[in-house]
Amino acid sequence: MSLAEVLDLPRGFANSAFLAVSTTLVTVYFALLTAYGLVVYDIPGKKLFVGLILVLVMLPMQLSIMGFYRFMSRLGLVDNYAALILPAMAAAGAVFFAKQYLESVVVRDLIDAGRIDGASELGIFHTIMLPIAVPGAVTLGIFAFVGSWNSFFTPFIMISSIKKYTLPMLVQLMRGDVYRTEYGAIYLGLAITVVPIIILYAIFARYIVSGIAMGAVKE
Repeated sequence: MSLAEVLDLPRGFANSAFLAVSTTLVTVYFALLTAYGLVVYDIPGKKLFVGLILVLVMLPMQLSIMGFYRFMSRLGLVDNYAALILPAMAAAGAVFFAKQYLESVVVRDLIDAGRIDGASELGIFHTIMLPIAVPGAVTLGIFAFVGSWNSFFTPFIMISSIKKYTLPMLVQLMRGDVYRTEYGAIYLGLAITVVPIIILYAIFARYIVSGIAMGAVKE
């Protein structure tokens, strides 16, 4: 296989962009939805559930990768982006951050007013809570995007088709063996990988600061 065939940067960029954007949207929405339920409702076993989230946050992915691979294999999702996107619905770290943030911005009077007006619970979440939580959602989205964009370990385990490789995976292919390493291609791939992250931070830096500050201060 030639270098040109392996280092298909436009395709790798498109793969990384699709995977990062999809993962970010799924992560932000379901993390905020789960956190909203934990903050607003007094459900049985809530403290136990929050404790479980903290435990999951501290567990590295490497400890569960074998079971995760077997589970996805049974579902027929190996070599499929769905195996990388769907687990974002239950991202423990994202739920923990969203919970900490919503605890500081939830206005229960607005929720009660929405219920009095006849709005559904999902309607209240979409029309009242999401606009209020925009800074935190953008902050969480940036972290999720960067994490997915730079992810190498899990995609490398789950994806086998070179056409589906992301930029970090393509850059890894350029290392070759000890006697043949394409340093020029590696540096080019790394440069292209970093550019979207720099642009993202430049555009949304103010949301990161306000989101983290608001999530760290509780009334």
